[in-house]
Amino acid sequence: MQISDSTVLLTGATGGIGHAIAHELHGRGAELILTGRRTEVLEPLGAELGARALAIDLSDSAEVERLAAEAGEVDILVANAALPASGRLETYTQEQIDRALDVNLRSPITLAYALLPGMVARGRGHMLFVSSLQGKAATPGASLYCASKFGIRGFALGLREDLHASGVGVSTVFPGFIRDAGLFADSGVKLPPGVGTRTPEDVARAVVRAIERNRAEIDVAPLSLRAGAIFAGLAPELAANVSRRLGSEDIAHAVGSTQRDKR
Repeated sequence: MQISDSTVLLTGATGGIGHAIAHELHGRGAELILTGRRTEVLEPLGAELGARALAIDLSDSAEVERLAAEAGEVDILVANAALPASGRLETYTQEQIDRALDVNLRSPITLAYALLPGMVARGRGHMLFVSSLQGKAATPGASLYCASKFGIRGFALGLREDLHASGVGVSTVFPGFIRDAGLFADSGVKLPPGVGTRTPEDVARAVVRAIERNRAEIDVAPLSLRAGAIFAGLAPELAANVSRRLGSEDIAHAVGSTQRDKR
């Protein structure tokens, strides 16, 4: 898929990773439609990049439908928005559960549903979903987040199969620990020695690579974490035991306690 001169709808543009993706797509010549809730961040970014800026709350289904209608003809969807959804399930209210699933899982599916007919009719387009390595390997204190990110992976792979001969591509990007910006960086939690990170710009470059090459999946993490995710898929119980010995429960508790107010 050629990004230059394509209309790209990017959700979650007001976060640090969203900023990096927006700049990378702009540098490739995309016509951007940016969404986010924080207008004080969204509007200056839109002005900087010459993009349309639409303030949208993705937890509201009517707002998601409005976004799809106002966006018009979109060539590329980059579904990047997400809530942290960290912490043990019993610490959530039902309203918080619904909000996390609406933003992280329901809204990308709804946007794909709304934009798909136009892409198929034109015989070109791409849908890119930003998941997480926690969409491949479950971790403690993140059952709700893992549910949404595993769900995105399954949805994207199934949709890719449905669209394989349509001219519309589908990709998923799986960031690991991202420094400087994003949900993990915002928590301020320190990782154990030897656990590597990547940058928001690495995620942005992976997004571009996935779109241009129609890659099904790209992990954005050091080799050790990528290997760990593969291992978790093959032997989840054994991988969980190893992860606990490496301090995953302590990390989960620290992350969950710092992100409780973002539910």
